Amino acid sequence: MTGMSRQDDKVKTQKASAVTDKSLFYWVINGNVGLQLLMLVLIVVVVAARVVPLEMQKRIINESIALRQFDNLINYSLIYISSVALSSGLKLAINYLQTIVGERAMLAMRRELYRHILTLPLSFFRKTQPGMVVSSLVTELSTAGTFAGMAITAPLTNVLTLLSFAGYLLWLNPMLALATLTIYPVIVFLLPWLQKKTNRANSSRVDLSRELSSQIAESITGIQEVQVHGAYPRENSKFGRIADVLQTVRVRWSFLKFSMKTANNFFVSLGPFVVFLFGGYLIMQGELELGAMVAFLSAQEKLYDPWKELIDYYQVYQDARVRYYRTMDQFSVEPDFDPEEVTDQNDKLNGRIEVKDLLFETSEGVRLLQGVNFLLEPGMHLAVVGFSGSGKSTLVQCIARMHRYTGGSITIDDQELETLTKKEIVANIGYISQNPFVFTGTIRENLIYAEQAMHEIGRPVGKDQLYLEPKLDRLIFALQQAGLFVDVMRFGLESSLKQDDSEMIAKIIRIREKFRENFGRRLASYVEFYQQDHFLYYSTIADNILFGSSVDRQLSIDNLTEHRDFFSFLEYAGLLKTLLELGVEQARQTIDILAGFDDVDMFYSFSPVPAGGLEECKNLLERLKRTGNRLEGLLGPDQVYLLKLALGFIPGVHKTASLTSELEAGILAGRAAWVRWCDEHYPGRFNHYQESEYIYGQTILNNIFFGRIRTSLGHAQEKINQAIIQLLIEEDILEEIAGIGMEFQVGSMGDRLSGGQRQKLAIARVLLKQPRIVIMDEATSALDNKSQARIQRLVETRWKGKRTVISVVHRLDAIRNYDRVAVMKAGKIIEFGGYGQLMEKKGVLYELVSGKR
Repeated sequence: MTGMSRQDDKVKTQKASAVTDKSLFYWVINGNVGLQLLMLVLIVVVVAARVVPLEMQKRIINESIALRQFDNLINYSLIYISSVALSSGLKLAINYLQTIVGERAMLAMRRELYRHILTLPLSFFRKTQPGMVVSSLVTELSTAGTFAGMAITAPLTNVLTLLSFAGYLLWLNPMLALATLTIYPVIVFLLPWLQKKTNRANSSRVDLSRELSSQIAESITGIQEVQVHGAYPRENSKFGRIADVLQTVRVRWSFLKFSMKTANNFFVSLGPFVVFLFGGYLIMQGELELGAMVAFLSAQEKLYDPWKELIDYYQVYQDARVRYYRTMDQFSVEPDFDPEEVTDQNDKLNGRIEVKDLLFETSEGVRLLQGVNFLLEPGMHLAVVGFSGSGKSTLVQCIARMHRYTGGSITIDDQELETLTKKEIVANIGYISQNPFVFTGTIRENLIYAEQAMHEIGRPVGKDQLYLEPKLDRLIFALQQAGLFVDVMRFGLESSLKQDDSEMIAKIIRIREKFRENFGRRLASYVEFYQQDHFLYYSTIADNILFGSSVDRQLSIDNLTEHRDFFSFLEYAGLLKTLLELGVEQARQTIDILAGFDDVDMFYSFSPVPAGGLEECKNLLERLKRTGNRLEGLLGPDQVYLLKLALGFIPGVHKTASLTSELEAGILAGRAAWVRWCDEHYPGRFNHYQESEYIYGQTILNNIFFGRIRTSLGHAQEKINQAIIQLLIEEDILEEIAGIGMEFQVGSMGDRLSGGQRQKLAIARVLLKQPRIVIMDEATSALDNKSQARIQRLVETRWKGKRTVISVVHRLDAIRNYDRVAVMKAGKIIEFGGYGQLMEKKGVLYELVSGKR
């Protein structure tokens, strides 16, 4: 059975790998026959239109100017310009069609090659740098695409043009034509010889460029190790060795390219030389007309254009050929599966797994698994434990069909694993790795990734792949099981609503009222609620004055002090001098308290002076002293700095100054004045806090509790969140907030999520797919104890008897309730059985659990 399956795999891989066997000219014709035929017709017309102006030049001189026939001059000139216009227009059309053909070919190359690359074995990617794959798909194939557009039309156009011009020259004067055409045999032999040398240099350049790209990608990917170990000289040395050789090769390649151009330009200049010398002699002898010589010179000059284009075409072809075949050779590897293959049988399996004499060797001949045997009935749970490097991960990856095992067999429901299609495997097996990958996008997109892929695999490319996304309650249930729901709720609460979401805004305002009504007294020690006529002791002075938020980032609190209009407002409100004096007091008190301490954030937590700001405060106070302590004597930047200190003062947190009742009253009066000032000077650019209005630009969470957390009290945020979630449930919008949270952008490859959140998302992704077989390769290693216990309860309660589970476990206290335990060492299972049974034997598992090894 195994032999048959491998034969079947061979057939599959031949089909899947065909893309790397296709010639460069396959893409020229494939799907472009109609456009190529249209261009052929246009080329014939263009070539004919190019010869007509030459004949018109001769007639204008000989028949119109020499004989003074003005009517003929007009007619020949009109024919001349009409032919030039027709030729130019059709040439533009041909270039446009060439671009379409080239872009079509490049898109087809990229799509088919990318599809092929995604099916290659994982072992291929362990030896291949991502940068090389990117460079091959994006850069290397672009040259081949450009060539595909011109592959037929360019040589045909130029060859026909050469033949037409040469025939016209022979018709004008055979002797002169033969004299000028004798130059070309030399060019035909010399330039290809130079081109071969250029091609060899170009091949070396491409190879070295790839090697350099791979070296850069490896160093940047491992930048953490480079910096931790200070391996800068080593990495610079590896980079420098390749770069030095590449420099030498590029210099030689450039010299050969310029040699070809120089030789070509020299021979181009020989043509007029022969025409002047021999043609002039023929005119003196009366054997050639002046108009014919002008036409001859013009034709001779134009004769080199198609020749030069043929040389350029040859260079493009050679470059494209080298890049294309080297790219295809790089990926000429048999894939593990054909993603479009499907069977008529039901995809659903029961989950019975039997492993017999399993053997796995790497391509280098290293044996990682040998003689592995075990049987799991549907719904049984197996814990795989053992020493580091014992083959635990390799075993579960073979069962997940991530590696093609070398010998033995793995059967699921008595079907050999290698005979199953990829669709059947992904529909029945869910794999969660120790280091799960999160794709750039939203949480929702990552959550449905596995189920959506399961729906789409096996469908021919181009077929309708409509996928109906699961209902919100299913998504939420998967998040709850994985322990990510609380994080998603937080993302939702920390999001902002748009102005057109009026229905949700009305609900948030209603919840705000109920929050104040139901929890106002209970949370009074945790939250300082916004009230129009109350001073906020846990907000900055700036927040107390503005009592709102800016719609315009240029007028944010941090930037307002840079605007002279804001200084004018503070003077108008009678606050400027008082705030500057408060800033001076903050600077003096901070210097007195923190002089001699290190610049540590902890020491500055009770002062608005930032860490490291002592020296600036000292210098400012020295300048103030020189003015006789007159604030108006300070320069603008010094006043701005003092104002920032005062506006950043939080009375309930900072202890470097006291808040007088006069200042508090002045700030409340300034708050009312600010509203009037904004209406006049900044209309529509600020949102003022009102209990009946939604605050745009602020989070949903801030809009609900409408206040500031008393930051000196611990667990305040947790208690507030609990109260808000209770209200969200009561108002029946918990799911809506969760839906908003699922639109959270996780960043590039999930870098905005913690390691634990990424692992929870990977677990939820598999839970949503609901496979019959779940393989967990240390899937909870990045989770805290509480989250690990949650996943363990899920495995032991909801999955028991329902899903076959194989779990590589790193915490031995978590394996007690597994049906079977497999202990591995050196690629073999050395103990297998129930937990209690193995502990009674006091063998290897007993020693591992009791810590005797």
